[in-house]
Amino acid sequence: MSLTSRYQYYRRVFRAYLVPGRSQLSFWHETPEVNGNAPVGKLGEYYMPFVEKAGYEWPCDSMGIPMLDYHGEIGLQYNPIAIAQWGLGNYNLFRRTENPEHQRKFWQATDWLMTHLERNSSGLWVWHHHFDWEYRDRLLAPWYSGLAQGQGISLLVRAYAEQRDECFLEGAERAFASFLQSTDEGGVSFTDDKGDLWFEEYIVSPPTHILNGFMWAMWGVYDYSLVTKDERARELFERTVATLIKNLERYDLGFWSLYEMSGTRMPMVASPFYHRLHIVQLRIMQRLTGNPIFGRYADRWEGYSESRAKRARALCYKGAFKLCYY
Repeated sequence: MSLTSRYQYYRRVFRAYLVPGRSQLSFWHETPEVNGNAPVGKLGEYYMPFVEKAGYEWPCDSMGIPMLDYHGEIGLQYNPIAIAQWGLGNYNLFRRTENPEHQRKFWQATDWLMTHLERNSSGLWVWHHHFDWEYRDRLLAPWYSGLAQGQGISLLVRAYAEQRDECFLEGAERAFASFLQSTDEGGVSFTDDKGDLWFEEYIVSPPTHILNGFMWAMWGVYDYSLVTKDERARELFERTVATLIKNLERYDLGFWSLYEMSGTRMPMVASPFYHRLHIVQLRIMQRLTGNPIFGRYADRWEGYSESRAKRARALCYKGAFKLCYY
């Protein structure tokens, strides 16, 4: 990061984290939970409830679509991941209550995703972020994400299940193609030198294997396989499950979980929010796969969060990382 970029980064981060008021974090930092109403082996409610996200109302555009306030030079922006999660939360609530307001918001999110699915420079259909983002390698607009691809698919296949309108399935098929291509080819998949398959939230080289984004992307492929019975999707999901099982120990610091494989000298420890999210995601992985290893890691990481000393240590690591890196 240049000095100017780092200054802008610190300005935005301090404003978002330390100054009272709304920021993009107002949307993201809902308490993570397992949705006990979500079925296993068939499509239904999404795996996390997203109830608070479903009710997010400010800021929005004139059509009521959420926009996130990143402050600084980035300002108000559409984020396709946020819009997908907003739609999934409203879908969950509609399925429970049959409230037409939740149904309306679900279809608003669906329409936005259908309208904004566009080709990237490699000709693959993606949901772009149209703002620069400070990361290890600066992400220049427009950039795309395996996480956005997965959650967009999860919303579109539910739209197809509701109306059996082929256009929604076609949209999901277009987005799914990004999982069939490597990051070098414009897709979101990366196979490492051990043959392990990853879905990348941020497309950078070398990849960082962000844990929460990996699992959320996996669920999109899983949902696609449920609806289409596509053997390619089933195989991709099974391969990534094997990758996750094989590599979970690398995310375990012995006192906290890692956010990603940053490749930096100091590890990028998960924030308390993302540590909790990892625990919830692992419990959902156990439900989806039946493999108890996910539950064992979830129990272990929950134990870490119950220790005041381990929480303090993790916060120190996290703060130092943000100051030194990104």
